[in-house]
Amino acid sequence: MDQPVQITFRDVPPSAAVEARIQEEAEALRQYDDRIVRCRVVVEQPHRHHHQGRLFAVHIDLTVPGREIVIGPGSDDDHAHEDVYVAIRDAFEAARRQLQGHVRRLRERRHESAGPLAEGRVARLIRDGDYGFIETKDGREIYFHRNSVIDGSFDRIEAGVPVHFVEELGEKGPQATTVRPRHSRSARGKAAAE
Repeated sequence: MDQPVQITFRDVPPSAAVEARIQEEAEALRQYDDRIVRCRVVVEQPHRHHHQGRLFAVHIDLTVPGREIVIGPGSDDDHAHEDVYVAIRDAFEAARRQLQGHVRRLRERRHESAGPLAEGRVARLIRDGDYGFIETKDGREIYFHRNSVIDGSFDRIEAGVPVHFVEELGEKGPQATTVRPRHSRSARGKAAAE
């Protein structure tokens, strides 16, 4: 994230434990899109019911290049939201779903507008960093992020796997924006036999 998560408490006393949970949830969103520019979270208790507990409302305003994702509070009748951690979980789950949909639509648009796919092979993977490098036929290495791998198959690819990819110029040089593993019939048959 370009900026730290901004957390605001309204009609709720600030809590270090709640802030820590929000930080964890916000950081977890990066696995779906590492280009998150800003994340603002508001935790409040707007409803005051005399016969039942007070419900927490969590608002999230997430900014990624080309889109702002806004999550409002859940249902006013969801009494599970009397627990602030459940309200936080549900709000970030909604943010995750919208972020995944946004990333999926971007990939589809890139794939549709992309010209012919280049060919190469996965040279190496940095799994704990969620990225890797493709060796092209002319010997260059092209960076790719796990979000660039079609169908979320980053965890299933290995070094040496042939791939098709779309190369674009990124902030730090060439990068693959769409990576599709090529599985030959013999490789699939060999894997099935093992």
